[in-house]
Amino acid sequence: MKKKAVVISAFTPEARLKRRIRAHLRRLGFEHGPDGALAPPSSSKESIRALHFEQRRDGLKDHRVFVRAALPKLATHFANGSEVDPEKVQPRLELVEARTWQSDLFRLASLSWSVPVSYGFGRRLRYLVWDDNNGKLIGIIALGDPVYNLRVRDELIGWTVKDRSKRLVSVLDAYVLGAVPPYNMILGGKLIACLVRTKEVRDDFARKYGNTRGIISNKKKRAQLALITTSSSLGRSSVYNRLKLGSQPYLTPIGYTQGWGHFHVPDSLFADLRDYLRKRRHGYWDGHKFGEGPNWRLRTIRAAFDALGIKQDWLKHGIGREVYICEVASNARKLLRGESTKAIYRGLKSVSEVGALARARWIIPRAETRMEYKDWKREQFAALVSFRRNRNEQPTNKPAQIIRKARP
Repeated sequence: MKKKAVVISAFTPEARLKRRIRAHLRRLGFEHGPDGALAPPSSSKESIRALHFEQRRDGLKDHRVFVRAALPKLATHFANGSEVDPEKVQPRLELVEARTWQSDLFRLASLSWSVPVSYGFGRRLRYLVWDDNNGKLIGIIALGDPVYNLRVRDELIGWTVKDRSKRLVSVLDAYVLGAVPPYNMILGGKLIACLVRTKEVRDDFARKYGNTRGIISNKKKRAQLALITTSSSLGRSSVYNRLKLGSQPYLTPIGYTQGWGHFHVPDSLFADLRDYLRKRRHGYWDGHKFGEGPNWRLRTIRAAFDALGIKQDWLKHGIGREVYICEVASNARKLLRGESTKAIYRGLKSVSEVGALARARWIIPRAETRMEYKDWKREQFAALVSFRRNRNEQPTNKPAQIIRKARP
């Protein structure tokens, strides 16, 4: 017997939601490739920033009450260009605790990025990076649990599935790395990226997570910080490339992600997809709790697309992010393969030592040739975290020097 086709009215909630998704993707400039996957309008950095614009605008809208309250109190921590002496920049890390003015400052600084950052999950080490020469903020660092599946990382290490499950505890991901103005104008981003490979970060990790019990597995784990990963949200990174001090590499490129993710689904559209799943009594609509995994948002969107009859290829945005590794331990790969049992931190430097090298290598030379940093006024920071009401307005400011992703 011939199966009767089901005709869906163009006025159903499903049809309206599908039209909104298609209209949103067209507005961003996506087209459909020959294989059915999305094709981005361009791979240029400006094009990628534009693709993130709606997601960023939604984030600023959600945080506007916070910004209005926090900015007047915290603005003094941002430097004027005239207050920065490149020859005396002296970085210091301050570990951020939740529900403090420091955590508010971290949040405020992160809102200035052109590509919205995630809040991390699981284990977290968040830092404010201060310039002790003037008491002003240079930038921020956030380290958290890495994504479970990262092909280029796993192939480089030579991991089996069992090895990865057992030893991923010794890996972190730098999900926020960046300098705020005016330090970003004198290559402060390079300095900050190098600071993840320091004695202070290793020691903080050991104190906080070196001998903990897994929340999901309930097994005691002896974690040793061996490796830190990060990736550039704007394709290939000019800040991370050639990131060496002396003979020591601090970040090494290892390949690109495959261009899957959800950054092109902004919060407002994601809320509609969750509401649709809620009405269908689907379990993912309210499944965001620790233990559900880092890709809850991605899995929720995929579940909604399946229910709507949309191809999951629409989650392949085609923007490959360059992946980098920082080998904190000199025997990192052997340790992660189980060929060594103790991390060796030979040659690991302090924040002060790295700061002195980065100052001579990047900051002073850049300041001598690009002196526009001197004209920066802290009052200009407000424009970087302001919500724009005009839906058609595109970002015109160049924000803080962030080389970080929204989570894939």
